[in-house]
Parts: sequence; C-alpha cells; structure tokens
Amino acid sequence: MLNTGLRTLINREVWRFLNLYKQTIFPSVISSSLYIIVFGHSLGTRIGEINGVSYMDFIIPGLIMMAVINHAYQNSSSSIVQAKFLKFIDDILITPLSGFELAVGYIVGGAFRGFINGIVVCLLGWILTGFVINDILITLTLIFIVSWTFSAFGCIVGIAAKSWDEIAIFSNFIFMPLTFLGGVFYSINDLPNIFRIISQFNPLYWMINGLRYTCLGISDSPYIISLFISIIFAIVFTIIASKLFTIGYRIKE
Repeated sequence: MLNTGLRTLINREVWRFLNLYKQTIFPSVISSSLYIIVFGHSLGTRIGEINGVSYMDFIIPGLIMMAVINHAYQNSSSSIVQAKFLKFIDDILITPLSGFELAVGYIVGGAFRGFINGIVVCLLGWILTGFVINDILITLTLIFIVSWTFSAFGCIVGIAAKSWDEIAIFSNFIFMPLTFLGGVFYSINDLPNIFRIISQFNPLYWMINGLRYTCLGISDSPYIISLFISIIFAIVFTIIASKLFTIGYRIKE
C-alpha cells in the first residue's frame, strides 16, 4: 500500500505532464505522423517488405520506442532539474520519504508519460496505416518496462545535471544516435557482418527488436533476451537513482 507522501509525489508528477499535454503528448502525434508519412508512405512503397512485413509496419515499433524513450527520460530529468533550480527540491527532501520512495515517485511519473506516448503512437499507427499489434498484453508490458528504465535513467541524469544543457546532451548526442542505429528504419541483417555485431552491443537495439516481435511476431534477435536486458537495465537504474537520492548527491548542496 502506498503511503500518503509517495502517493502525493506520484500524483504531482503525473498531473504535471497531463496538465501540459500540448507539450508532453502532442509532439509525439506530430513527429510520428511525419515519420509515418515520409518514411512509411513515401519510401515504403519503394522499399517493399522487410522480414515478410511491409516497411510501414516494420518501422512503427521503432517509432513507438522512440517516443517512449524520449518522453520517459525528459519527464523525470526535467522535473528534478526544475526542482533543483527553483529550490523546492528541499521541500521534497524533508518529507518522511526514503531515497527509494523518492526515486519511485519520480520514476512512476516519467514511466506513465512514456507509456501514454507509446500508446498514442500505437493508436496513430492503427489510424494512419491499419497497424495491428500481434500480442497487446506483452506489448504493453514491454513498453512499460522500457518506459520505467528510461525514466529511472532520467532521474539519474536529473540528479547529476548541473544545467539544463546536460539533459539535452544525453537526449541529442546519445539517445538519438543509439535509437537510429538500433534498427528503427532497417534490419541489422542487411548490414555488413562487422556492423551487425556492433549493433548487438546497443541496448536500444534489443528493446526495439523486442517490441517489434511483440507487435509483429518478427525480430532480428530472440525476444526473451530483449525482455531480460530491459528488466536488468530497469532494476539497475532504479537502484542507482535510489542511492543518489539517499546520499543526496548534488541535491543537498
């Protein structure tokens, strides 16, 4: 049973992004629509099928994962940095919440935002292309796990960040390249052997392919490995975020 303090923090984080839906949800609709129109409709007719499915269907799981990762990360990281710079992080720290509970409160808010945006892109794919998910329950489960993972990572970055620019560095120079190199728009089986091997060291590749399997029933890699990697990262990042809150790293200065 959630205590009052943790429940209040979760409610604050969830309603924070819901009240700003024009900034936190609408961008997924616009960007994903453009990707589907430009890459799916324009290039898809020329590329044909990949692994037995249309190019349009092939890229949608990757677009879902892009939205989940970016929004989950942005929510928790920006919320913590805002609290630090506006100095109301002190009010949160004096509450009778443990470091683990503080981490969970922020992580749940970010995970929920990532999850909602993932569902939005799923619905958008269905509306624009007739995209149908193969296994809805497992798909939603994986979306939530990945959303939790990057919300937890966002907490870590938010705690460690000394400026807003440091949040953008991870988003623009790490997540974006890893996402595009993770097989969103192509199958790694089409790459030369050396690049195929390198791609397998990219954790986002496993997450994207795991979602592609749950959505379409096809994948370049075993689904169970994708699920295992996602869970491990979720646990590790949650533990690190909890520890940083407990010791007050860069938030009690």
